[in-house]
Amino acid sequence: MTAKTSPEAPLPIRSVLQMVAQWIGKLGTIWVEGQITDLTARGSTVFLTLRDPVANVSARVTCSRGVYEASVPRPVDGARVVMHVKPDFWVNKGSFSFTATEIRPVGIGELLARLERLRQVLAGEGLFNVDRKRRLPFLPGTIGLICGRDSAAERDVLENARRRWPAVRFRVEAVAVQGPYAVGEVTEALRRLDADPDVDVIVVARGGGSLEDLLPFSDESLVRAVAACRTPVVSAIGHEQDSPLLDLVADVRASTPTDAAKKIVPDVGEQLTLIRQLRDRGRRMVGGWLDRESSWLASVRSRPSLADPVRELDRRAEQVDALRDRARRCLTSSLDRSSDSLGHLRARLVALSPAATLERGYAIAQRPSGEVVRLAADVKPGDELTIRFSDDRVTVTAQD
Repeated sequence: MTAKTSPEAPLPIRSVLQMVAQWIGKLGTIWVEGQITDLTARGSTVFLTLRDPVANVSARVTCSRGVYEASVPRPVDGARVVMHVKPDFWVNKGSFSFTATEIRPVGIGELLARLERLRQVLAGEGLFNVDRKRRLPFLPGTIGLICGRDSAAERDVLENARRRWPAVRFRVEAVAVQGPYAVGEVTEALRRLDADPDVDVIVVARGGGSLEDLLPFSDESLVRAVAACRTPVVSAIGHEQDSPLLDLVADVRASTPTDAAKKIVPDVGEQLTLIRQLRDRGRRMVGGWLDRESSWLASVRSRPSLADPVRELDRRAEQVDALRDRARRCLTSSLDRSSDSLGHLRARLVALSPAATLERGYAIAQRPSGEVVRLAADVKPGDELTIRFSDDRVTVTAQD
């Protein structure tokens, strides 16, 4: 429904308020949830303010005393409730409020069930996966601390961290850690610290409290803001048994603020002891290596080749002389055997030579061509033959 207006044709305020009342009247009855504040009773009517548990938003609510007393247990200031209300807009005063027809306190079981449903949704998106978590720096330059104003959690973190490492530096963001402003202030402080390049790790710390007090640290918007941080985040909310959703999405979960101080900075005494132990270990390793090398060098120097190099040369010279004498003996023996063999061979050749046969009185008949005549029948009368003797040869002609 849009009204056409102009500076020349404005609507009266009563008409505008009547239009607003008509639009609100179309909403009918609805169920709403919030936290009760400013609870007062006047006669048969109860007045209260219903505040959003996360945002800084509130609305006035009225109900009859009978509706209020019918709720068991009766709501008190700070209680979380679910109401069945009808929106009302009072045209005469231009004011908005709700009229409650039923009030139901929100129990611990219902809160836990809602947190479990939210946990399952965020886990399904992978916000709690281990592979998303980052390791803390060994020694952060500046630590961002988000905590309550003048709180015990702040003192625990600062004192224990400085006791472990006196030179540690902090940037403290004091915020509301419970109530309707907690989520917004913690989220804004987280954004400022994450944008500071000097801050190496962020700690969100709060002391113990009831489930309702710790609800801001299970708020979906805050959990998503922590998941989007580029700087590692440490969650130190409540005590060991407390487990808000912020613990699951943070990179490191500390059971208490004191435990957070132990996780974010090393202990200077332990580190000095470790350095001393490593130095002693290095000294022992280097000393042992030098001892082994010295022993090896002494054993090498004690070898004859290095202890008395001339002696080794003399030994080698003796070996050369011995080998030379052996070679001479072997060569002489070989020559003698070869000479004897040659003499025997020559004697055999002389014994078997035709000249030796001729010297014993034999002769050889040959034709002019040099062919030896072996049989008398091969010679014909008139054949010219050469008779060879041991000292000379003669030419003859064969006859009958």
